[in-house]
Amino acid sequence: MKAINLSPNSLNLYLECSCCFWLDKKHGIHRPPPYPYALNSAVDTLLKEEFDAYRKRGEVHPMISGNKIKAKLFSNQRLLDQWRDNFQGVRYYDKELDASLFGAVDDVLEFTDKSGGANLLAPLDYKSTGSKVANVYDRFQLQLDAYTFLLEKNGYKTTRKGYLAFYIVDKDKGFVDRLPFRKELHEIETNPSDICEIFKEAVFVLKDEKPPQHSLDCLFGKWLGNAGKFVVQ
Repeated sequence: MKAINLSPNSLNLYLECSCCFWLDKKHGIHRPPPYPYALNSAVDTLLKEEFDAYRKRGEVHPMISGNKIKAKLFSNQRLLDQWRDNFQGVRYYDKELDASLFGAVDDVLEFTDKSGGANLLAPLDYKSTGSKVANVYDRFQLQLDAYTFLLEKNGYKTTRKGYLAFYIVDKDKGFVDRLPFRKELHEIETNPSDICEIFKEAVFVLKDEKPPQHSLDCLFGKWLGNAGKFVVQ
């Protein structure tokens, strides 16, 4: 069996439908890809450049100070670039499971440890949306839980919190050759112990040679079932 490498997206797929997860990771049979959000990707790139500029100057980003978060941006740019890489990320290998979990963070906040120890870290993820409100979906919670888990497994102390920096298109201010955004920062409590259990369960599913059943609410499983009705015998 090839090496098992899972990401927060993989774990989210496992929670949605263990059969789709098994087909995807074990045999490369993927769900149809979603519509590509090129604008979201562009905003993500621009935000990383902006936050990195503040990091280089040793300044606190206005979104952080404006929300009275007593933290600074993670100072090690070289390590952050590695953690951001989709092929490296923050990585943890479990010897007993013989499997790896990794995640590519957008950014990390650094808090002073009042007890005098090493600074505490917290993941920060950028989100851009055209919706009127900033929705904190379950997959966002899982993502921040996973990042906290990975940071701790790599020896870092964390605050057991994560942050979502939402950039929401402000449709009330018109266009005028520029897309206006409202900004919101959401603080989320994280629970890395949940990730430990989900990671183990997902790996055990992949080590089984037989696929599990599709989840009852899996639309892809329902589509495959209905498609079989139209096969000419």
